[in-house]
Amino acid sequence: MMRDEVIDDPQLVLRGKTALITGSYGGLGYAIAQRLGREGVNIVLHGLASEASILEAKEKLQSTYQIKVHTSCADLRHPDQIEHLMHQAALQFGRIDIVINNAVIRHVAPIDQLRVTDWDEGLAVNLSAAFHTTRLSLPAMRQAGWGRIVNVASVFSYSSAENRIGYITTKTALLGMTRAVAIETAKTGITCNAICPGTTPTPPILSKISGLAERQGVSFEQAAKEYLATRQPTGRFVEMKRVADLVAFICSDSGADMTGAALAMDGGWTAA
Repeated sequence: MMRDEVIDDPQLVLRGKTALITGSYGGLGYAIAQRLGREGVNIVLHGLASEASILEAKEKLQSTYQIKVHTSCADLRHPDQIEHLMHQAALQFGRIDIVINNAVIRHVAPIDQLRVTDWDEGLAVNLSAAFHTTRLSLPAMRQAGWGRIVNVASVFSYSSAENRIGYITTKTALLGMTRAVAIETAKTGITCNAICPGTTPTPPILSKISGLAERQGVSFEQAAKEYLATRQPTGRFVEMKRVADLVAFICSDSGADMTGAALAMDGGWTAA
């Protein structure tokens, strides 16, 4: 078999590497942790959760995939706490090979009613935290000649909606950051890409739909159908496990020539 004909085995590429996933004790972040854990990747879980939830998430990953898991509750609003997170992860695993910038905060309000503190908080968590995790992980990635950075953007990186200026601004800016990092690292074996999911069945979305169902006096299924009808032409949620599959592909050797891309997985939302 010619060298170019060797089929990529993601497990051979990823096994033993370490991934930091911000905002990963539940929802999409945890789905990504499970998917990478399946490939033998050690995981740094991060986020705000109860001690019991953190322990449960950690033990489930360790027992299911036989990997090492480190946990953190670093406050992403503060660069010094991000630096401590990165330092502790490096002490635990040697270096961080994969960074998934998934943590997000949403403040809903008209522009002239949004509190300055909420604006600053959104910039810090949704955007500046990705800058800090990237700048702090790059030296070790450069030295190793390998690295993967994935910024979790949104369909709202391409569009807009009322009362979401902080979320839309930061998710749009993530695409610019992705391109800038991709160009700077293009010859280093490091890639930087963004994924732009549509509506996934995360706890906040399910809670929102439950509220709509209650106010409208309809079933959850009917409220979900109406909610998705104005968004995704497929009429269904984007499954978190499929978004996680996309992340695993980006991190695999098959994704080595993909950098600076913004990949929509949105049930046709941006095409409509």
